[in-house]
Amino acid sequence: MSFKLLFAIPFLSLATVSTGVHAQASDDLAQQLANPIAAIISVPFQLNYDDNMGPNNKGNRKTFNLQPVIPFSMENGANIVTRTIIPYIWEKDVVPGKSREGVADVLFSAWYSKTTESGVTWGVGPTVRIPTNSDVSTETWAAGATGIALKVVGPWTYGGLAYHLWDLESNPTVPTSTTGLQPFLSYTTDTKWTYSLTSESSYNWETEQWSVPINISASKLAPIGKTLINWQAGVGYWANSPTFGPEGIRYRVQAQIVIPKK
Repeated sequence: MSFKLLFAIPFLSLATVSTGVHAQASDDLAQQLANPIAAIISVPFQLNYDDNMGPNNKGNRKTFNLQPVIPFSMENGANIVTRTIIPYIWEKDVVPGKSREGVADVLFSAWYSKTTESGVTWGVGPTVRIPTNSDVSTETWAAGATGIALKVVGPWTYGGLAYHLWDLESNPTVPTSTTGLQPFLSYTTDTKWTYSLTSESSYNWETEQWSVPINISASKLAPIGKTLINWQAGVGYWANSPTFGPEGIRYRVQAQIVIPKK
């Protein structure tokens, strides 16, 4: 299957699935999904494609992320929300003439989260990077802290997520001191379309280099049978990239299985 067809599938699905989602989900569920730490069980399956990599700009990378989000309610009205990102990466010609693939490092994060009387939702907690020792792993344990704050105003959701990771080993394979900044802004329509502008920027203090992709996407909450799915497709642009990193346009598709509260 060609990648042009692969990235067209979500748009075709959006045009053909049933519009009965309104009978199966609460009115604000589509907007809740714009919150990265919403107290909703969900399992996103996400595919990214990046190009123009390596010393000769002929390399490419495909990244498939499995990202289950599992919340736990507490008696004081707070939530513990966990997110685990499990990436599988295919690389070709990033190192000229070579191909690599495998499960990359797993990133686990957990937030203690509450919503204030003014409507600001915040969360803080730990984050841990778990090496998989594959061909695309850093082979280095790392951990740190993560925080998030967001607010919903009418159809708008805006906020930001931040984290910092340090390596935990006395002689790390890949010395790590990385700060991540992920601002986001989204607008949800009455017909359950959500349009988002996000970035997943990071700064590597060891190499003193930024990675700054700017992403725009459209998503639609719609079911297949009795399974509620949030479909998403988008494009992005690498505003800044590390040495030999991706350049130009990037592509993303996602299918997020949602289990709303009963």
